[in-house]
Amino acid sequence: MAPVPSCPAEAIPLRETAVDLAEADDFIRLHHSEHPDLGPVEHRLAEVHAEIAATGTYRHTAAELVFGARVAWRNSARCIGRLYWRSLKVRDLRDLRDPKEVADECVEHLRLAGNGGRVRPVITVFAPDEPGRPGPRVVNEQLIRYAGYEGADGGVLGDRRNLELTGKALDLGWRPPRRRGPFDVLPLVVEREDAEPCLVEIPRDAVMEVSITHPELPWLAELGLRWHAVPAISNMRLRIGGIDYPAAPFNGWYMGTEIGARNFADADRYDLLPYLGRRMGLDTSTVRSLWKDRVLVELNRAVLHSFAEAGVTITDHHTESDRFLAHIEKEEAAGRTCPADWTWIVPPMSSGVTSVFHRYYDKRELLPNFFPGDTEGVCPVIH
Repeated sequence: MAPVPSCPAEAIPLRETAVDLAEADDFIRLHHSEHPDLGPVEHRLAEVHAEIAATGTYRHTAAELVFGARVAWRNSARCIGRLYWRSLKVRDLRDLRDPKEVADECVEHLRLAGNGGRVRPVITVFAPDEPGRPGPRVVNEQLIRYAGYEGADGGVLGDRRNLELTGKALDLGWRPPRRRGPFDVLPLVVEREDAEPCLVEIPRDAVMEVSITHPELPWLAELGLRWHAVPAISNMRLRIGGIDYPAAPFNGWYMGTEIGARNFADADRYDLLPYLGRRMGLDTSTVRSLWKDRVLVELNRAVLHSFAEAGVTITDHHTESDRFLAHIEKEEAAGRTCPADWTWIVPPMSSGVTSVFHRYYDKRELLPNFFPGDTEGVCPVIH
């Protein structure tokens, strides 16, 4: 996975104008069209119009929130794992604005999603932005992030991606372990523009991790590699019917390449390929030896093997590619467009031998959806 940098609350403008009626109308009509048992849509539209006229915004019903969150996942063009979008569990916590309460419920989200290793898709929706009244923001790009410490020599211990977040946490008073390591879990940082930032440590029982081993390379276990089980994206904005929910952490389970071909392999993350290539005795003096390719395969084998041995849900890029094409077929049969961004749908390893590689996709942007603040976002495999 290639997560996005944290986005400070002050970089996200507040909504100062009323909700767009056309966008609200489109969503209400969509909800009713896909749920005919709700009856004629006109009464609900009149309610929404009246509420917007009086307050500048409106409140989704519980059913609208569930539908909107699920359709936002269905419309996420960068997410390959949308086949089971209807299974998303929606936690309605729209009455929570206090940063401490939000952080505590993010911890509970991790416990519920981890589910003893049988990871399940969950979204927790906190208070929306309203005219002149900000909702909360989770600064962490994912609920679980590993610290990155820069040394005097310019080297980095831990995840290079999280140097900025680590610095922010330290400035807010976080005390890292006395003996710093490459997988120190950062605290949650929750902000609201009219409140003090809140720093909350994530209890160990809420952080499910998998130790990385290899079925044929016993020395790999000695490196102490590990990764967390729940990829909960937490700094993206959920937009439903013209209403923005700036804090709506959501997760599914990992696709192996997100860990093995990105988090461990990328030069701006853990950058493990050169070291592993040498340990494997490969010729790393020339790229024509394809040493990077050989290391990448074994590293990804190790990730899939380790999660399976630990009884923690994960999927592989071949299986997920086939599932995505099945999802497209279902959406087309239902008369719906399935947006997809080829550059994100195609896996970062063995792309040409996956089923999603050999075709074009519709890249149009549909609503509801997930959006970044002023940064570029990603969607994990959630199903």
